[in-house]
Formats: sequence, C-alpha cells, structure tokens
Amino acid sequence: MSNTIVKNKTTATVLAFFGGGLGFHKFYLGETKAGVFYLIFCWTYIPSILAFFEFIGLISMTEQAFNIKYNPHLIPSNINESSHDKITTLKELKQLYDSDIITAEEYEQKRRKFLDSL
Repeated sequence: MSNTIVKNKTTATVLAFFGGGLGFHKFYLGETKAGVFYLIFCWTYIPSILAFFEFIGLISMTEQAFNIKYNPHLIPSNINESSHDKITTLKELKQLYDSDIITAEEYEQKRRKFLDSL
C-alpha cells in the first residue's frame, strides 16, 4: 500500500459522537473544509446536531459502503471494468433488438439469461 491512509469506520463513528461538534470526524475522514466550518460555527451547536445525525449514518453504514465512500483506494479497479463490460453487453443486445435483428422474445430470453448469469 502506498502513502494512503486507511480510515476506520469505528474511529470515525466515535469521533462523530464525542467530537462531532468540533468537526473531529470531518478532519479524520479527509473533509477538511467541512471540519473548518464545524470549528467556526461550533458555538451555534448546529455542528453538534449535524454530527449526531452523521453519527447515526456512520453507525448504520456497512463496512463495504464506508470503504467505497472513504477508502476508494481499497476497492479493486477491475470491479468498475467488469461493470462497464456488463453494461456494454446489455446495450449491444438492446441495439440488436432495436435494429430488428432479433425478435422481442429472443431479446427478452437473452437478456434474462445474461442477467441470471450475474
């Protein structure tokens, strides 16, 4: 792994609960501008209210969703490529149907077979 920092969901959740009003979780998650705004407006208690809802969001977020949002460097790059290939295949199948090369029944059968194979 290079110099990228891996963020931990538990750490972010604890920071949002105990230091959210001051934006500690925002700084930890790499959202520096938001963290500065939390610090500037901490006297209004609005950042504390927002941090509570962010705490709820973080605690209910799955590890996979957390990693996709805050640790995208951990996600293998071939996931995006394979998704692109699947979309391309479906588009090509639709073009065959639109060009009257295959019938509606054939299109639906091939589409269903392809989707079931996923």
